[in-house]
Amino acid sequence: MADQSSGRTASVSPGGMGLSKRPKGKSRELSPAKTFKWTIYHLFAAGGAIIMVYPVIWLLMSSFKPSDKIFVTSDSLIPDPWIWSNYTQGWEGIGGYSFGTFIWNSLVLVVLATIGAVISSAFVAFGFARLKFWGSAFWFTIMMITLMLPHDVVLVPQYILFSKLGWLNSINPIVIPAYFGMPFFIFLMVQFIHTIPREMDEAATIDGCGKFKLFYRIIIPLIAPALATAAIFSFYWRWEDLIGPVLYLNKPSLYPVSMALKMFLDADTLSNWGAMFAMSIVSLLPVIGVFFLFQKHIVEGISTSGLK
Repeated sequence: MADQSSGRTASVSPGGMGLSKRPKGKSRELSPAKTFKWTIYHLFAAGGAIIMVYPVIWLLMSSFKPSDKIFVTSDSLIPDPWIWSNYTQGWEGIGGYSFGTFIWNSLVLVVLATIGAVISSAFVAFGFARLKFWGSAFWFTIMMITLMLPHDVVLVPQYILFSKLGWLNSINPIVIPAYFGMPFFIFLMVQFIHTIPREMDEAATIDGCGKFKLFYRIIIPLIAPALATAAIFSFYWRWEDLIGPVLYLNKPSLYPVSMALKMFLDADTLSNWGAMFAMSIVSLLPVIGVFFLFQKHIVEGISTSGLK
């Protein structure tokens, strides 16, 4: 019996079944062809990364050079000598206002516009995705067509409208339009809401939820990645916007960072390139920080919205 049991054991052992155990700590080796392909891929990826990052590195290094030597020694990245006065001069600002004032103005514009864009776009997206009303498909198509219109086409009509409303030289033309929804964000959220089963809506309705309660108790928590993505994109676009402030703002006390950087350049006198480059680096810090903190939400929001 012992011999029989030992025979059975041997017959079902990995060796008896033709299976071999891979030694621990050893990875599967790639074939020469695959190794060559991966090497080429990584070389192209590294080259692309260097091309994309080099302007930022050049900007950073130039911010430590004297203004009169920035373009004379543009072929050399290393400053000689290293100076820090560009940052102190730049932070002192221009036109009687410190650069901190311009950063605060940008933060106010970004926060107000982002809140309005995200909330209004979520409302409109919920209506298109869940509510039945006459002409919903037609109006959604019209909204999508507006995505194809260049922004420059509507600049003159918008300027005339805001001028008649008395909004010039205020932040109203930059902030208030965001509270009427943004087509790209609406489209993103509509696609996200379509991935949510309608059975959840029916269950919530049976439990006594109305449309508004269904929106903020069920839909909003489930589309949080899309909301985060919209907020991040809105932050980027508003922070770097220059056209809006140039058109509608005339008071330096209201200028955001983009306009403040432009003030360092003067066509009539000597431009302070060093201070402008230094403050350009400072203005990049919030954008870089937001990207590294919330890059997971950007990928999740965009990838999940395309599941259906």
